[in-house]
Amino acid sequence: MPIEVPAADEEWDEGIPNGFARVYYADGPPGVRRPVVIADGFNLGRSDLDWLYQGLDGAFPLITTLRRRGRTVILLGFDERTASISANAQAAIAVIQRTISSQTGSDLLAVGGFSMGGLITRYALARMEHEGIPHRTDVYFSYDTPHRGGYIPIGVQAFAHFIPGPANDFAIQMNSPAAKEMLWRHYDSNDGAIRQHPDRDEFLEQLQAVGWWPTIPRKIGVANGAGDGTAGPVEPGEFALTVDGLLFPGTNFRIQAAGDNVTVAELVRTLPPDRKIITTDGFPEIDGAPGGTLDTYRLIADALKKNGGIVNLLKSTVCFVPTVSAVAIRDLDDQESLYAKVNALDPGDSELDEFLCSSTTTAHTAVTEELCTWILDRLPD
Repeated sequence: MPIEVPAADEEWDEGIPNGFARVYYADGPPGVRRPVVIADGFNLGRSDLDWLYQGLDGAFPLITTLRRRGRTVILLGFDERTASISANAQAAIAVIQRTISSQTGSDLLAVGGFSMGGLITRYALARMEHEGIPHRTDVYFSYDTPHRGGYIPIGVQAFAHFIPGPANDFAIQMNSPAAKEMLWRHYDSNDGAIRQHPDRDEFLEQLQAVGWWPTIPRKIGVANGAGDGTAGPVEPGEFALTVDGLLFPGTNFRIQAAGDNVTVAELVRTLPPDRKIITTDGFPEIDGAPGGTLDTYRLIADALKKNGGIVNLLKSTVCFVPTVSAVAIRDLDDQESLYAKVNALDPGDSELDEFLCSSTTTAHTAVTEELCTWILDRLPD
């Protein structure tokens, strides 16, 4: 059963470009004290902050624990979660400034986010420093944030645009500014090109222009993936999902294998008739990489079943945010880096000041006691 979300003590809807916030006071006297700003992540449409509260206070009661420890929680939502990182950073900057002006004391802030929320707040804080805007932030935190990029299987991205009719929600999401900026590799629905999208190039240039990272706060981060370099329970080249039925008979998806001209999906459609073979070049075995996972193929299978498809789901879960990306210690381009035993690396190789990898691989942004307790112990006094 989802938890009951309490009424917010303050609702910030005015004066927050591209977003809004809900404020939950700490236990004790009213007012904004020892504030912690938590940004929502990537999805389609407007943030649902009740849903976010439930997720953050479920398996481990992160929000309740923060409030009991005397901290005000400010949940930052966005009018459109697939908007560009720089656009949603405007909301983050406004909420940080509103938090400062609303404080009852002079406590320093903790600011960060889950998944893409960590990228948005990273850019926002760096931009504030670059422009000389005080942010009074002592700790920046990220929770399974794709600092070096996230990953959706190329065959799945291609299938989103293969579905007939008006653009479906998944296709809209995959072609959104946020997806183009966040994904390590993007499938272009116009020409089938598979590459780092130019929008990501531009975002990385914007990030570099404001200093790459904020320099004032201590930068900490956690990964839902394990740090021991162990591959996930998938075999490169094996079938993940096969499909039959009237509309997509013979469609299949495979686990990403390394090498060139690697088939990752065969897409077959009867109305209007079409067939595409999706191949990749130069990819590492990224589906099975250590990292926070998504039930990617289960989501596709469930959607197909609802529309009369006959599916054989063989592998439901693949990597979404590799561990090395979440702790900003290696890029994703080659097998050795992707599968690095992070726990055995020099921590100084990370762009974060301190990080923790999950002891076991867990779902992307899963709120666990291990990761949350580690962050809680490092927030400002």
